[in-house]
Amino acid sequence: MTTPTDALLLTEEALQSEQMDRLVYDAVFGDAESQAQARWVIWESGQRVGTRPASIHGLYHARGEGKIHGFTVPAINIRGLAYDTARSIFRTAKRLDAGAFIVEIARSEIGYTGQRPQEFTTVMLAAALREGFRGPVFIQGDHFQVNHKKYAVDPVTEVAAVKHLAREAVNAGFLNIDVDTSTLVDLSRPTVSEQQRLNYEVSADIMKYVRHLQPAGVTISIGGEIGEVGTQNSTPDELRGYMDGLVAAMGGGDSGLAKISVQSGTSHGGIVLPDGSIADVKMDLDTLQTLSALARSAYGMAGAVQHGASTLPDNAFHHFPKRETAEIHLATNFMNMLYDHLASELRDEVYEWLRVNAKDERKPGDTDEQFFYKSRKKALGPFKQAMWDMPAATREALGAAYDAKFAFLFEQLAIAGSSAMVGRFVTAPELHRSGPHDGTRISAAPDDTDLSD
Repeated sequence: MTTPTDALLLTEEALQSEQMDRLVYDAVFGDAESQAQARWVIWESGQRVGTRPASIHGLYHARGEGKIHGFTVPAINIRGLAYDTARSIFRTAKRLDAGAFIVEIARSEIGYTGQRPQEFTTVMLAAALREGFRGPVFIQGDHFQVNHKKYAVDPVTEVAAVKHLAREAVNAGFLNIDVDTSTLVDLSRPTVSEQQRLNYEVSADIMKYVRHLQPAGVTISIGGEIGEVGTQNSTPDELRGYMDGLVAAMGGGDSGLAKISVQSGTSHGGIVLPDGSIADVKMDLDTLQTLSALARSAYGMAGAVQHGASTLPDNAFHHFPKRETAEIHLATNFMNMLYDHLASELRDEVYEWLRVNAKDERKPGDTDEQFFYKSRKKALGPFKQAMWDMPAATREALGAAYDAKFAFLFEQLAIAGSSAMVGRFVTAPELHRSGPHDGTRISAAPDDTDLSD
């Protein structure tokens, strides 16, 4: 029997039409009532047709057991023009029969792009539905990071902030969370274990809380991190020091981690030269391969994760599957492509805004090119609607460029044809919401939960 709420769901034809475009626009820019209804319709339409948020934990567990190998999962940070960008990702995935990929947003990006977790989930699902993608959708909280300066002043409040964000994200459908406490590593300590102690102790605390948030039937995929991106390269001793400490802090046995992020020579966004170009990166692939193998053999994880990869040269990406890298994170280059396609009038408006509102980020000696390259991510939130409202021809040209780039990356990372593999190891359970005006959560920790435990 059809219920009144069922009648609100989109038909198969409408899911892949301009009706979805209007609905997702309401979900992002509408008033509170329009947002609530649009977000519920998109969520429940996805539940009905099988386009649902899922955890990649089962796939990574299988890799840790040696059942699958030879591919690298791209985790794509979507900062600007999120609907169009995600449509290109899912359109490419459908064409290449790819299932092993992640869409993600970091704690810092949530702030400066103006995309809270529920909005982000809604837009990702809408894009997948619009392109006819069916199957698990891996939505990830990237770098749910403890700020070391804030931690030094008030550790309880800073850790609680990360836990609050984790709760918001899981309730929104993020079933993959990267816990980043690598900022707390103290290299001045005499032993590797002591250097990693705060890292693994705080990581274990947050991990236990994330496990508390899991919806029934879901094992959230959780990642850890041993070396802050942009610092010195990670070592096997650091991996062992962190993991052995984490296993003990989690009560022994399995650490519960699906993967481990390491540093092997890259930096977020690359190193910007005075003319605005990016310096060549000296990436240590041997380190990456060694740490991936150790993560699998000693701790049953899928392997190591490489951050800061999007600005690498095109001839670098085929190396990651060959080195059995579990996952790479890709962000800045897609934002660069977006800015390259902006009309000059809009780009000039953005840059004038940055001169006033981001001037404190300008370092002495920075050229205009360096300053704008490093700061322009901060304009994505204030100019979000202006970018969504760009002319269709501009968005189509950008979409075509994205299609070519994502196809290249998916092929190089050997995830074309991976949907069957995902289907073998991943289940995306139905997680329904009760109505258009109660669509904020799929599960929840009690409001009085003690976030400090």
